[in-house]
Amino acid sequence: MQKPDNLSPIATYRILVAEDEEANYKYVEKILKREGYDLLRATNGFEAVEYARLYDDIDLILMDIKMPVMNGVEATREIKMLKPAIPIIATTAFAIPGDREVFLNAGCDDYIPKPIKPGILIQLIDMHVKS
Repeated sequence: MQKPDNLSPIATYRILVAEDEEANYKYVEKILKREGYDLLRATNGFEAVEYARLYDDIDLILMDIKMPVMNGVEATREIKMLKPAIPIIATTAFAIPGDREVFLNAGCDDYIPKPIKPGILIQLIDMHVKS
């Protein structure tokens, strides 16, 4: 896998968005670009793990749970073994009681259900990268 371009000179934080659905990614991209974040995109869990291996400047990962090749829970476990300090926020449409605990037990640092509310997303990201 080849690394995309380096961090934009105006961006202050780099976020890896692990999301296989194009429409979901475009929605998150619009929110985060407006806030000045630099983004990388992985379309499956395996790619997310590979990007975590390749990049030392990822500040946070938004991890979709239901993805092809390797799901978000497995990818989170792999990434946390490689780089335990990177905050990972689970994003998922699975919003039944107990899900949050499953994701946190897998190594996610936080959780946001879909559909994602922009204000809550920015609040969570700021809490994890600016603290």
